[in-house]
Amino acid sequence: MIREKGPGQAQFWVIALIIGIAAGFAALFFRLGIERLQAFLYGTDDVAHLHSFAETLPWFLILVLPAAGGLIVGFILNWTTNDGRVRSVADVIEGAAMWEGRVEKRAGLGSALASFITLSAGGSSGREGPVVHLAAVMATWVSVRIEASGVTAREILGCAVAAAVSASFNAPIAGALFALEVVLRHFAVHAFAPIAIASVAGTVINRLEFGGVTEFVLPQKGGLAFYVELPAFLLLGVVAGVVAVALMRAIFLSDDFGNWLQKRINLPRVLRPAIAGLMLGGIAIAFPHIIGVGYETTSRALTGELVLHEAVVFTVLKVVAVSITMAGRMGGGVFSPALMVGALTGLAYGLIATAVFPEVSGSETLYALAGMGAVAAAVLGAPISTTLIVFELTGDWQTGLAVMVAVSISTAISTRLVDMSFFLTQLARRGVKLAAGPEAWLLATLRVASVMRKKEDPRAAGEDACWELIEDGVYIDGNATLDAAMPIFEKTGTPFIPVVTITGEGEGPELWGALHHVDALKAFNKKLSDAAIEEHS
Repeated sequence: MIREKGPGQAQFWVIALIIGIAAGFAALFFRLGIERLQAFLYGTDDVAHLHSFAETLPWFLILVLPAAGGLIVGFILNWTTNDGRVRSVADVIEGAAMWEGRVEKRAGLGSALASFITLSAGGSSGREGPVVHLAAVMATWVSVRIEASGVTAREILGCAVAAAVSASFNAPIAGALFALEVVLRHFAVHAFAPIAIASVAGTVINRLEFGGVTEFVLPQKGGLAFYVELPAFLLLGVVAGVVAVALMRAIFLSDDFGNWLQKRINLPRVLRPAIAGLMLGGIAIAFPHIIGVGYETTSRALTGELVLHEAVVFTVLKVVAVSITMAGRMGGGVFSPALMVGALTGLAYGLIATAVFPEVSGSETLYALAGMGAVAAAVLGAPISTTLIVFELTGDWQTGLAVMVAVSISTAISTRLVDMSFFLTQLARRGVKLAAGPEAWLLATLRVASVMRKKEDPRAAGEDACWELIEDGVYIDGNATLDAAMPIFEKTGTPFIPVVTITGEGEGPELWGALHHVDALKAFNKKLSDAAIEEHS
């Protein structure tokens, strides 16, 4: 049996259905709530065309709203988190890999509220990332209540994520594959059925409110002169991969600069989102297209309503705005911005390509569609699910070859320049190395105290031998993990390491026992075996 602790299969499918419905409603209410609050703050009933409407508003309102929202966000995060950082999809991936399928609940709820305020007030990010983490918080609550084992809890987490994504995009196929490809990072057969059930449930919730319409409506089916035009889409993949890397690195560099500046001027972390909001408001006075999720501009790119210089300028400004939002710790996700940047990049490329080779070119909107998928896939590190999301967002299944070509090239390029994806690079920057595979991070899930032999154990190393090593500076804290212990074994060559705790300042260490090299290797091998069974069953 894969599941060691938790409900039986039939019960689990019922739980998957309930989780799917709950996560679907969470995504729906999150979206509707943002639209209602956004409509109230900006004074419009048509938030679908907020950017166009914002051009008619007084400049001071555009300036003040994001700053005021940022100030509120600062207080929320200061109260609910210990570091002022918004939790996101990266934390869900980390929870699935290292924390038995669980995420932080208090920080997660605070992050969802912060992202809700950010997107309503004009922050330039996406709503899908916060919804995914909110769904993960719900899954964590269920897993704790039923005392689920790691495998079961991860599947519950996958169900919640799939439902949240499918409800956000009205994309059941992509929602299920996103949970498997990005969060669980495997395609085990035993996980597919419950995740598919939850994904469909989330989609049904979306369609009860919005019907079966696609998020974007294309003006016509794109024509593709297959053999002649495919090289252009290969080159678009290269361009999209470079743009995706530029977007990710701009966010990370901005975050580093924000950290440096905050430390340099001793800025209270509660004010950091407010300053970022003020900067966004300043940009939005001239370019309101950066406000919020950006689906209006994305739709205009996909329908070819923008000229070349608009597509280029909006691309650059969106990258800047997203970087400010993320570096300012305001909240929100990177999915929708990646779609917008990709659509604008593809449109700009398509306008040039169709002008240079008009006799062998299809519609420039086809390039916008392919660019949208290519940039998003590279950012998310999810070529399969992102390709399907693009299809399900537009309903255009006839241009699959062009999109797949661009996506494959962009993903290949970006994975050479970052740690596989935006999310995994985020984790790597925090010292969590998931991109290299389970053999690189599983050691960090095993605490020394759980593997060591206590000093009362008859098989434990002798106390005299332990104290000799301690005097030589060879020891490890019991709260450490095996990823800290293994380099000590390699460096010293000793068969065991004394395990100690420091009782207080100026006092000597207290001996707990010893960590034996053979025990550490056995525990690591067991973890690897369990991971392989879970991923290939």
